[in-house]
Amino acid sequence: MSRKNWLVLILMLLLGGGIFAYSLRNTNLHEVSSDLATMNWGWFLVAVICICLYLGLEGVVVKIFMSNRYPSFTWKDALRLPLIEQLFNGITPFSTGGQPAQLLAMLQSGVDGGIASSVLLMKFVVFQSMIVVNFIISLLIGFHYIEEKLHVLSLLVVFGFVIHLSVIVALLMVMYWYRFTKRMMNIVIKPVRWFVKPQRYEKIKYSLNEKVDSFYQESIKMKTEYGKLAKVAGVTILQLLAYYIIPYFILLALNIHGVNLIMAMSLHTLIFMIISLFPIPGGTGGAEYSFAVLFTAFTSSHSKLVVAMLLWRVLTYYFGMFAGMFALMVKPDKVKNSMGV
Repeated sequence: MSRKNWLVLILMLLLGGGIFAYSLRNTNLHEVSSDLATMNWGWFLVAVICICLYLGLEGVVVKIFMSNRYPSFTWKDALRLPLIEQLFNGITPFSTGGQPAQLLAMLQSGVDGGIASSVLLMKFVVFQSMIVVNFIISLLIGFHYIEEKLHVLSLLVVFGFVIHLSVIVALLMVMYWYRFTKRMMNIVIKPVRWFVKPQRYEKIKYSLNEKVDSFYQESIKMKTEYGKLAKVAGVTILQLLAYYIIPYFILLALNIHGVNLIMAMSLHTLIFMIISLFPIPGGTGGAEYSFAVLFTAFTSSHSKLVVAMLLWRVLTYYFGMFAGMFALMVKPDKVKNSMGV
């Protein structure tokens, strides 16, 4: 990691610590210590297993995509990728650092850059598609609850859904209406000329056209692998379910019973969407606030709500980042090419 990345990581840890301290300002610390002392650590262990499954199943997705391209690509490297992704997603705005970091990790393993880009692109398309599917179901179940609790959050949820859906629609348009989409894109970006210098505009236009062309070429390969994509979609659904169910087990660990499993998972799905809109790395601030607002109905104890929020944040954000730091220290295995070298 660069010095800048280390600085951001330290700042996010300090900011997270500040938010935790702020959350505890009106909380009886004796009640907090009592809640921790009486925790059902068995249920918390299940929550830990769920986050490990979430990360591990993404490694399975990588392994599936790499199986016929580089059979020598090891499980160690496949599992290393999602951990590195978590780290760099966690220290960059809008989680933009994960993809480049994974690409670099695959290049370190000796994977061809074009193949690495293709695998990451297909993984991204499937993941985004499954997020949209899960989100639609969650909207039907939990949106009325968010709208009742806080109108502003409902607007963020809808906005987040529109963004994710737009990404999928744009990618599908490139796949199936390539020429039309490219013409439309070049028309849409024309107003950019009013705000930037001609050289800058041409550079932006060239870069966008190059990305569209690259995705279209990769999409041609994707169309020949529908069976593999279906298998990956199934694994990704399990991966997301393992993630969405984590708050439910945390609440059980704090001896909060009578929680509706489907509602808890739906609310976590909606929080996932809200977090993606916050420009601060990891959605810090927005994540904690959303959890506290949406899950307050499940317990009358403020101390248990705060502890639940802290445990949830540790598992879903900090756990992945620290695991990613460990993954960076693991030396990747070099793949063999088609000649066995």
